[in-house]
Amino acid sequence: MKNKIDIQSLEDTRNVTINKVGVKNVKYPIVVEDRKNGIQNTIAVLDIFVELPHNHRGTHMSRFIEVLNRFHQETFISKLPEFLKEIRIALNADASYAMIKFPYFIRKTAPVSKIESLLSYDCFFKASLREEFELVIGVQVPVTTLCPCSKEISDYGAHSQRSIVTVEVSFKEFVWLEELIEIVENSASSEIYSLLKRVDEKFVTEKAYDNPAFVEDVVREVTLKLQNDNRIISFQVESENFESIHNHNAYACVKREK
Repeated sequence: MKNKIDIQSLEDTRNVTINKVGVKNVKYPIVVEDRKNGIQNTIAVLDIFVELPHNHRGTHMSRFIEVLNRFHQETFISKLPEFLKEIRIALNADASYAMIKFPYFIRKTAPVSKIESLLSYDCFFKASLREEFELVIGVQVPVTTLCPCSKEISDYGAHSQRSIVTVEVSFKEFVWLEELIEIVENSASSEIYSLLKRVDEKFVTEKAYDNPAFVEDVVREVTLKLQNDNRIISFQVESENFESIHNHNAYACVKREK
């Protein structure tokens, strides 16, 4: 019987270090912290990588999934340092990385009818481990913005649009995803809901009309709130308006290191 050679374990002589190698688009159930309910089960899409030294031909892709299998029932954000440490050990690497994207659900109450419904937010964790563990958490929050200029020049009405505000932060003390979501929703013309009755639509429409905001206004308002939070080390705020009367989007971004 012919002896099989482990090709990917062979030494490579091209002297090229690969910064990131691993698996992408891994769909997997995870558990995340929920401020109201303690925990929330969701389905994540994960990208997991290690740095591959210049003298290694390849990495062992199956080991990423083997390590993940041991962690998916844990509250993931609190276990990320241990997760990346095990990845690094299992792959004999100097650095490991993970990008975890997932829908996060919050039960929202309509402003007038008080009907409850679930609204999903796209959230993510970016984590890395070399000499030290580094973590960024992020949220993408849909909101309504109403154009101040349109309101000013029109005899009646004003154009509004749905906007996506993306916030990512690094922190020295725990920050809830819900806190970041609330900061964004309180900085826009109006928050949005999954379920609205007519009385609610009237309220939301009039609220947006009374609180016009440019895309620039939104990122500045979010920035002021984040700057005043001593737990936060650094952050980035992006807002993109899906314009209702233009064939392009409006965009603004603020990035800060404290």
